[in-house]
Amino acid sequence: MTPVEATTGLWVAWLISWMLAALWTRRTQARPPLGEILLYVFPTVAGGLLLFMGANDVLTAHGWAAAYRLWRLQQWAAWLMTSLAAAGFAFTWWARITLGDLWSSQVSRKENHVIVETGPYGLVRHPIYTGLIAAACATAIEIASAQALVGAALMSFGFWMKARLEERFLRQQLGAEAYDAYARRVAMLVPFIA
Repeated sequence: MTPVEATTGLWVAWLISWMLAALWTRRTQARPPLGEILLYVFPTVAGGLLLFMGANDVLTAHGWAAAYRLWRLQQWAAWLMTSLAAAGFAFTWWARITLGDLWSSQVSRKENHVIVETGPYGLVRHPIYTGLIAAACATAIEIASAQALVGAALMSFGFWMKARLEERFLRQQLGAEAYDAYARRVAMLVPFIA
């Protein structure tokens, strides 16, 4: 098994497990308007498609990404990127388990919603997005194509936009004072960087 095959397998396993875990959630009480949701969905989905088309090209040794790799990583460096992707996925799962049934795939307010500040939420306010951004960037570095790098950048931008929307929405829904106090103590996406 190559590092790219292992990383692709990690993405598939994470996606399947994440979809199954979506069954464990509280009833949604409120969501932002659809137009605001689509603003983060489009770059995230487009980025994911670019990233995985690049991975497929490398795996099958054909296509634009396979022909125009920007660099070739040493085997140890490629496995390091696979490990970083795995760490990103582990971080998302730590956050998902910490949230419990308050989790939602979309920005929303759940029944009896509270601000969670424990576990990874004591390190960053959006650890699921942080983990996915880390996994996407590690994957793009491993694939080493412009297409994969643009895909990871679009995904990162989409998750940043989603985090911003979620913060505005939760301030409105849960109270600006409580959320702002949390935001002053904990970084948004990168630990120790406001």
